[in-house]
Amino acid sequence: MHVFKQNVKRRTRKGFTLIELLVVIAIVAILSIVVLLTLNPAELLRQARDSNRISDLSTMKSAISLYLADVSSASSTGDRNICYVDVSGAYGTTTTAGGCSAAFLASGTMTVTASTTMANARKVNGSGWIPINLTLISSGAPIGQLGTDPLDNTGVNFYLYRPSSTYLTFKFATKMESSKYGTAGMPGDVVTTDGGVSALYYEQGTDLSL
Repeated sequence: MHVFKQNVKRRTRKGFTLIELLVVIAIVAILSIVVLLTLNPAELLRQARDSNRISDLSTMKSAISLYLADVSSASSTGDRNICYVDVSGAYGTTTTAGGCSAAFLASGTMTVTASTTMANARKVNGSGWIPINLTLISSGAPIGQLGTDPLDNTGVNFYLYRPSSTYLTFKFATKMESSKYGTAGMPGDVVTTDGGVSALYYEQGTDLSL
């Protein structure tokens, strides 16, 4: 009798059938596709880079504002007729004003300059892409390096900087990649809500009318 019960138990135990396995695999595949479509990894990467751009411009704005408030000899923060471009960007080695005139509409055509080399682009001692010596601040440079666009040498994304004629105000501009930060009506849209003059660029600074 004991042997008979063991045989019955053996016969009632069974694994997944082929059909059941195929159904499980199909469900997993469908869920994976849904997750990928929902999360959109490429868009998440664009959002991450845009967040970095927003942070970079805010950090550099604070650093230059501190420089203007602290350095008594701060007679110049650059040439108002020059649009300074981080050398990693589209206009870093040219003199065309395409991207700059779109971001800084007040003065019309301007010279676009990469005022430094790739090796020096991020330096804060005045030899970087922004011609301001932040090391002159009495407490020392508030940042270790200047920000440059996360997408180096793409020919599309870049940072722009321009001082005013008084040297006491300035503006930055850059393009947003993602739908979240760069599309009007989206919750995170910063391009059309920044108070600047351009509908194409995110603008940050102390004089957004430049």
